[in-house]
Amino acid sequence: MAGDTSSTDTAQRPSWWRRQLPPTPLARRLSVQSILFAVGEGTFLTGSAVFFTQIVGLTAAQVGLGLTIAGVVSFFVAVPLGKIADRVGPKRTWAIGSFGQAGLYVLWPFIDGMTQYVAMMIVLECIGVLGWSGRGAYTIDVFPREERVQSQAFMRAALNIGFAVGAAIGGLALATDSDAVVRAVPLLTSAILLANSVFITRLPDAQHDTAPAAPDQLVNPSALRNRGFLGLMACDGVLATNQVLLNIVIPLWLVEETDAPRVLLAWLFGTNTVMAVLLQVAAARGVDSVDRSLRAARLSAGFFVLSCLIVLVTHDTLGWVTIALVWLGHVTVTGAELYQSASHWGFMSDLSDPDRRGEYQGAAHLGGTLGGVWAPAAYTYLAMNWGSAGWITIGAIVVVATLLMRPFASAAERYLHQDSVSDRAARPA
Repeated sequence: MAGDTSSTDTAQRPSWWRRQLPPTPLARRLSVQSILFAVGEGTFLTGSAVFFTQIVGLTAAQVGLGLTIAGVVSFFVAVPLGKIADRVGPKRTWAIGSFGQAGLYVLWPFIDGMTQYVAMMIVLECIGVLGWSGRGAYTIDVFPREERVQSQAFMRAALNIGFAVGAAIGGLALATDSDAVVRAVPLLTSAILLANSVFITRLPDAQHDTAPAAPDQLVNPSALRNRGFLGLMACDGVLATNQVLLNIVIPLWLVEETDAPRVLLAWLFGTNTVMAVLLQVAAARGVDSVDRSLRAARLSAGFFVLSCLIVLVTHDTLGWVTIALVWLGHVTVTGAELYQSASHWGFMSDLSDPDRRGEYQGAAHLGGTLGGVWAPAAYTYLAMNWGSAGWITIGAIVVVATLLMRPFASAAERYLHQDSVSDRAARPA
């Protein structure tokens, strides 16, 4: 009989392949949407440097300056834009942002010179923040609490698949070595994003789409007054600087400070993509409370510091030892990325005011920017000029930020609890 029971359990257990798919129809639809969006964005991003320099006529420095200016503007408008999602509904806001992005990409072939480029980047960035705030609020609002983080993990894995496909399409366009083809890339991106926008409108409404919070119903104070949450998001932004190590510092270190061949960079980014697709869901499993989110943050910090310690020794290694260690350093910083994403989703799920989720998305953007905007310059300087001491300093920064997360999270919880008590007391019996 015991054997029969075991056979029955085995037969009922989902196959490995089924376990890799989102568990609910809505999560599957949102994963498809994620792929569609990322294919469009990835197609343009892959050739954007060539487009901006050869078609728009900018220098590399002008491209970077425009991105910085747009980022600064979006920093100041993130919270006001997030409030729109609370007023008109998260899905509507998401769709408005998506349609806006699709329309703006049509204009890229007609942009000429620095002034038009900066204006375009500012508008595109602000529309992107608007849509992203709506998307973030929607994915929290539409799923039951126990499904939120896991569903977003599937969506993140789907994004990585989409970006890989988009990169392949963009790479094929660049391979033609034709300005006409490169000029047509943003039009293709626009068409894909338009399809994505239509897809969004056909998703089911979330709770706050059918009943958006009216201004006079918002009893609780603004997200900007929740200092615990802002501090937590700033620390989370520090953990998110794993992307700076991943995309900037480790590649620069490989090229300038080690004897590893440059072709290794392709293998590093390939490994990162595969891990992000296959392991993101596993990293997010069980993150269903503030305590579990803090645990994921600590794991992220552990992988981050381990990566620093591994990479710093490659300055003095040779040959295959260097190759193996640099690759391992990239693998561990990818682990930091996976667990940081999971912890971030958990914090947003549990520490956002239900009536101000769009606003809290904007506040998270603001805090995260404060936590990480300095990292590209600081980390590059520390690693490339201080060597081993610089890598240790980078790790120490991450450790300090992680230690501060628990008191900030506790303060954010107390703030929301006090507000909910005050809200109930203010309501008539």
